[in-house]
Amino acid sequence: MALDTTYRTDLEESMDDFSMDNEGLVTALDDIARINQLLGGNSVTLDGVRTLIKDFPKDKLITIIDFGCGSGDMLRMLSKYGTDHNLNFKLIGIDANEATIRHAEKCSAEFKNITYLAEDIFLYDFSKFSIDIALITLTLHHFKNDGIINIMKVIYGLVTKGIVVNDLQRSKLAYRLFQVIIFVFRLKEMTANDGLISILRGFKRKDLEKFSTQLNFKKVNIKWKWAFRYQWIITKTN
Repeated sequence: MALDTTYRTDLEESMDDFSMDNEGLVTALDDIARINQLLGGNSVTLDGVRTLIKDFPKDKLITIIDFGCGSGDMLRMLSKYGTDHNLNFKLIGIDANEATIRHAEKCSAEFKNITYLAEDIFLYDFSKFSIDIALITLTLHHFKNDGIINIMKVIYGLVTKGIVVNDLQRSKLAYRLFQVIIFVFRLKEMTANDGLISILRGFKRKDLEKFSTQLNFKKVNIKWKWAFRYQWIITKTN
């Protein structure tokens, strides 16, 4: 069957099961973090954070929440960046899977400014936090279009400064290159299959532009980034 990336696929990934709790989940989380680091994917989010905080006072406490935080590798990178640049970061990771949060906590034990919550974003009361920036890295593609509208509306209402989305480009070339990555990195079956489906659930620029219009976002910046990512920065306006 010919590969068609015209529309987002409805195929589901194994990791969409929030009750999953096994060795395969941990392996997949670690594989995702390893590939992101090696291919420079984490820099897409870091660049977005730098954009949003460029006018912040140096002594300001900056609260950043990572929705769908996975193993927490993005937050650990930000913690190190904050330390190196004398920035006062308060970092919070949110994931609906309790096993994922346990793994993130284990990996982040030495990082004192990172905390994690195993919560449903639609049910948890975030009012006790003053959230400056929300991160959504390789998470948005797990939702169907209606779900994306709902989750972005909720998150936009929580932040004072903005949102940084880092997610996959849906393209034939990205799909074929990931097949090479599967071979080179000897990825396990679950990571390999989910990765390919993730690309087919990813986005084209027109998708993100349409979401921005539907959500009435006034200030957005959408950029293509290596490796086959889109950086979608939404700056909060009054």
